[in-house]
Amino acid sequence: MKIAVIGTGYVGLVSGACFSEFGFDVTCVDNDPDKIARIIAGDMPIYEPGLADLVGRNAAAGRLHFTTDLTTAVAAADAVFIAVGTPTRRGDGHADLSFVYAVAREVAPCLNGYTVVITKSTVPVGTGREVAKIIASTNPNAAFDVASNPEFLREGAAIADFMRPDRVVVGAETEAARDVLRALYRPLYLIETPILFTSLETSELIKYASNAFLAVKISYINQMADLCEAVGANVHDVAKGMGLDKRIGAKFLHPGPGYGGSCFPKDTLALVKTAEDHHQTMSIVESVVAYNDARKIAMAQRVIAAMGGEIGGKRIAILGLAFKPETDDMRDSPSLNIIPPLLAAGAEVVAYDPKSMGEAKAHLPKTVQYEQSALGCIADADAVVIITEWNEFRALTAAQFVDSMHGTTMIDLRNLYQPDQMMAAGINYFSIGR
Repeated sequence: MKIAVIGTGYVGLVSGACFSEFGFDVTCVDNDPDKIARIIAGDMPIYEPGLADLVGRNAAAGRLHFTTDLTTAVAAADAVFIAVGTPTRRGDGHADLSFVYAVAREVAPCLNGYTVVITKSTVPVGTGREVAKIIASTNPNAAFDVASNPEFLREGAAIADFMRPDRVVVGAETEAARDVLRALYRPLYLIETPILFTSLETSELIKYASNAFLAVKISYINQMADLCEAVGANVHDVAKGMGLDKRIGAKFLHPGPGYGGSCFPKDTLALVKTAEDHHQTMSIVESVVAYNDARKIAMAQRVIAAMGGEIGGKRIAILGLAFKPETDDMRDSPSLNIIPPLLAAGAEVVAYDPKSMGEAKAHLPKTVQYEQSALGCIADADAVVIITEWNEFRALTAAQFVDSMHGTTMIDLRNLYQPDQMMAAGINYFSIGR
């Protein structure tokens, strides 16, 4: 069975590489020739642990190919995955489906024999039906079905999530389409991975429902953290006490500066807009969207308050810029909301991130300075702010901070360190919910 994956972004590149690891012949297509050339040369456009090795190994084995030639790739394919971006549409908050629909129009005349066209991108309810209409109107003679197969890949752990997922969700409404998807995921079926077959609409909604629920958990524990600070409780003990309840579970109960990334911000907003379109209320998710945006903005004021309310001329070291560790993704990262107000208040900001500094420079003010190591970043700093919980930051000792810094203030927005140890070393230590 041959697969064509349209789009070599995060979802398309990871999915294509993993399907080739299953043994399928996969061709990844992108309309950016420079990007394709980079991938062929072994230069991955994103940072994801293990991805370069996976791509290189399967390309060398002749199972994984990269091209700008959509026509040839689609004509040879039994399954075509649409894996292009669905960013928030500027102005109204809806998911921008223009790339998905453009691919549907481009794919339609290239279909050769029965083909299943599968939306891998995160798309609102009704998108699959519209893709089917576009293909049928563009190529009335096409023999095809449309299916939905949402991805549940965590950045930083995407390969493991694909190869050993909690579940596979497939929206397909003909037995022929279901047979193709069963064949594609047979390696996972053999290791007893649950595979849920649903309608197109149900499959599309499952992805949004899942991400919105996780966003609710994150915002809930962040609000609990603020309450813990007010009453003198420890949010980590609260989270542990909650998480031991099997009905709740411990995952996503980690306080911090607010969620970011490529999924939660846009997916929660898209779910709210979908509900509005169908005259339904999604008030819980609406509140989470508003609260999370406000929380990220409030983190800058937390830093300023920890420094006595005046940061003009102060050197502030920022450890971590990406929205989470093990990725270079800056999309909706809390750092984008925290750093500009510090600069506006007159601070000198120096930053370090193991992977995302190249990407960060395109999104942050030009006055931000960058260092090539954590110790270089904190040298002579009046304060340190930890935004991303990279493991290498956990290895820094209290003594290293004391010896390197000019001042003594630390604002740990990820609770990497123990308050008693930091304060015993003479650090004016602030964390979340403790």
